[in-house]
Amino acid sequence: MSKLYLIPTPIGNLEDITLRALRILKEVDVILAEDTRTSSKLLKHYEINKKLIAHHQHNEHKTLDRIIESLKNGETLALISDAGTPAISDPGFLLVRECIKNDIEIECLPGATAFVPALVNSGFPCDKFVFEGFLPHKKGRQTRLKLLAEETRTIIFYESPHRLLKTLKQFGEYFEENRLVSVSRELTKMHEENIRGTVIELIQYYETHTLKGEIVIIVDGAKN
Repeated sequence: MSKLYLIPTPIGNLEDITLRALRILKEVDVILAEDTRTSSKLLKHYEINKKLIAHHQHNEHKTLDRIIESLKNGETLALISDAGTPAISDPGFLLVRECIKNDIEIECLPGATAFVPALVNSGFPCDKFVFEGFLPHKKGRQTRLKLLAEETRTIIFYESPHRLLKTLKQFGEYFEENRLVSVSRELTKMHEENIRGTVIELIQYYETHTLKGEIVIIVDGAKN
């Protein structure tokens, strides 16, 4: 039976992958990878030798028909991203939607997603939250921030190191400088760091500290 598996991969520590994920990666016919070079390191570590095909945001529209055809021909495929769960701020949505249109079975395994540990260890309410992912770089950014300024639920963002300070300063402008924020960096890795405080305190901190690695920002919701 043809099937598409969406398999979460570790966000840092290679031990953070399930036994089931490893078994399925060994069983499928082909693995679709966001970056074959990055995924090769994980697969080599677990001695998994499978055909790898690049499937990322720059080619997913072009490769979609070919992948659907392979699935229709009875192949089983696994989709993995560089880190975390496919389709969460990564490629995957288009392929899943097309599989549904073509009555192709889909199975998404549970596993690593960067925002979950960042949210839990932020100390902010976890019962209700909004996942924003990456803010627009230019068009629509200010509109989005103005809208989110009134959001009472905990807000989750992804950000790159070179844009973190700009984003924090905009939080100070559109939210308020005393809004509580938690910044998680390099989660599950050797140099994991979680810095908590007000917007202005985090701006002061990161103006004097070098930034590297993946970043998750958790913002406390607006108070009524």
